[in-house]
Amino acid sequence: MAVIQCPKCRSKKVYLMGTGKRRCARCRYDFTPHRLPLYLTREQWKEIIRWFLLEQSSQNIAIRTSLERGRVLRALTIVRRALIRDVPEIFSGTVEVDETYLGGQWRNKRKIVRDAGTKRGRGTKKQPVFGILCRNGTVWAEVVNDVEAGTLQPLITQQVSPGSVVCSDTWRAYTGIASRGFVHRLVNHGEKQYSDGKGNHINGLEGFWGYLKRKLASKGGIRREKLPLYLGEYVWRYNHRKESEMKKIKRILKLLEKEVGV
Repeated sequence: MAVIQCPKCRSKKVYLMGTGKRRCARCRYDFTPHRLPLYLTREQWKEIIRWFLLEQSSQNIAIRTSLERGRVLRALTIVRRALIRDVPEIFSGTVEVDETYLGGQWRNKRKIVRDAGTKRGRGTKKQPVFGILCRNGTVWAEVVNDVEAGTLQPLITQQVSPGSVVCSDTWRAYTGIASRGFVHRLVNHGEKQYSDGKGNHINGLEGFWGYLKRKLASKGGIRREKLPLYLGEYVWRYNHRKESEMKKIKRILKLLEKEVGV
């Protein structure tokens, strides 16, 4: 019997949930293992990837490739899982850190949800996401359980090399960053300060958040358990936005060699 492992971090320590899904004991990612192979040729994978990069719907891809929609949906899930693992190298120099919240238009929430939390910002019932942007235009982001120091600071230490300049707003979770070996620069958004005139700002990451939210809104809503897949997709698209279509196809095919032996 094939060993089931987490598609995000590759850990083999997973357990079965009451819903029938698996949860990774290391990164807490929920997923449904695919037991049956897709039996797609390399040319079929290339076609699926090409239309995926053009942001066609699964229905349109199925029509254009003459494949069943179910197979296309499974193939797209495998592609997105591969993109999650194509992470940037450790950042250095000057980086920006920030968090955002995803979860759709507030007016579309059920009344019980609207009554339970604030509409926006910290304290909302939406899903928190943490991100780091290097000034070379590369971003890293991950769904997090909360936005407290115990969660965010280890992620900064993991993704940013010591001695780097870390720009953030004045959220309490970033207090103490300097003690971890970084140069900490603050921007006070509460006082409408978005740059100190010395290059210390988080405008680049704010721009990525805007890009991410526009892309997710165009999907018409994403289930929370699927959010890590789509976050990984749009982080990857943003990081490789300047590459040609052919180069991106080749890169994804190489990633898939480890997934399904393309």
